[in-house]
Amino acid sequence: MRVDLFDFHLPPDLIAQRPASPRDSARLLDVTGDALHDRTVRELPNLLQAGDLLVFNDTKVIPARLLGTRASGGRVEALLIRQQGSDRWLVFARPGKRLKVGDALTFGVLGGRVAAKQDDGTIEIVFDRGGVDLMAAIEAAGAVPLPPYIRGGTADARDRTDYQTLFAKVDGSVAAPTAGLHFTPELMAALDAAGVRTASVTLHVGAGTFQPVRVADTDEHVMHSEWGEVPQATADAIAAATRVVSIGTTALRLLESVARDGPMRAWAGETDIFITPGYRFQVVDMLLTNFHLPRSTLFMLVSAFAGLERMKRAYAYAIAGRYRFYSYGDCCLLRR
Repeated sequence: MRVDLFDFHLPPDLIAQRPASPRDSARLLDVTGDALHDRTVRELPNLLQAGDLLVFNDTKVIPARLLGTRASGGRVEALLIRQQGSDRWLVFARPGKRLKVGDALTFGVLGGRVAAKQDDGTIEIVFDRGGVDLMAAIEAAGAVPLPPYIRGGTADARDRTDYQTLFAKVDGSVAAPTAGLHFTPELMAALDAAGVRTASVTLHVGAGTFQPVRVADTDEHVMHSEWGEVPQATADAIAAATRVVSIGTTALRLLESVARDGPMRAWAGETDIFITPGYRFQVVDMLLTNFHLPRSTLFMLVSAFAGLERMKRAYAYAIAGRYRFYSYGDCCLLRR
């Protein structure tokens, strides 16, 4: 499909710079019926039914933005993408073109060197952790990897908690599964009282989520792969559920990846699934998701799920109603 079919204008002042407080006070656009309805996230128990299963992504965002220096004294910034081994990470680096294989780098308490440069512009860095746990060293040296549309990507101490979901427990993401940011213990108690059940999967969101679609046709776009896991308990819960409600596009992508090869089951591995209109969904019946960037793979996914024209109308309504967009913004509830 033509990528420009997924374009729309968003006033910059609608891009949320901080999350709603409390989190479940965020607005929710209900797109599940014949008409659009303005609600809040804390009304979610009234929009679901007993027997529904909410599937959350329990990945945890790591402080993946590293600021440091080269041996020459010049500044360098590295965004961790994926761990390649015990001490080796694939990164996006700036200025990447100036770096050469063998260059020494220093990121606070963490040292490293350029081990390889890839054709896609990514760089492999081997870190010298100085005898300490590498993740502990990254925690000490790194910053929250906010997307650039939130305060220019400059995080502060508050973002350490704001940009983490209630369910985060498995280190590995460089971006938050943002639909999960809306949930509070009080909302979870209300959902449980309504007979709504929960389960979790893990998908480590990669830096590809920040990358714009630079081609004219969706067939030409290449997705970065991400690692995910579906536990057996979640596969069993899905089999027993009345409806499967994915909390965010990351959980949906993982579930649908597994279902491409047969019935839902325990699974672990890499996925680069790219969902566009025409895709036949196998598992997910409803989707709670934030509002996405124009021309993005995520807006293409929600358009595949609920219909392109329907989503264009919903987004136009949200913009006119001054809903807050993107990672820290409001959300919508969609029906397949």
